[in-house]
Amino acid sequence: MTLAEKLCLSAAFLFFMTGLLTGIWKYWCIARSPKAAAPRYVDIAHRSSLMYSFAAMLLGWFAGYSLYPGWLNTLAAAAALGFFALAIGTYIIHGRLRDTSNQLRKPHRLGNATLPPWLIHGFMVLLIIAEVGGSLVLGSGALIATWQ
Repeated sequence: MTLAEKLCLSAAFLFFMTGLLTGIWKYWCIARSPKAAAPRYVDIAHRSSLMYSFAAMLLGWFAGYSLYPGWLNTLAAAAALGFFALAIGTYIIHGRLRDTSNQLRKPHRLGNATLPPWLIHGFMVLLIIAEVGGSLVLGSGALIATWQ
């Protein structure tokens, strides 16, 4: 198993466990809520963790078939997985703080603080580059190998 595959498998397990544990948190919030609803970002953290766990497995599968060099596959996997993890972490923080129902709404809130728009937009640009770019490298490497 390559390093890229190991990273993907490890991340899939961590994201899946995070999804299960945030599911307990979500249930606890629902059970204690008069409206039987969890805060938006508790729900988002739960669902995104589960979805990212399966995305990590898919990237691992791509990495296993990719014809690109191991260092490139590892870099691509680490970039995508790192930003998956940062996204989940952001959702957990907002769920814990209950500071927003939309993290992209201005002004950008983090607890009692206001974040500058350039920070949020810069993070989003890096996230797009890392997630799409990493997935593109691994997926194209697997597709090219398949059709050669």
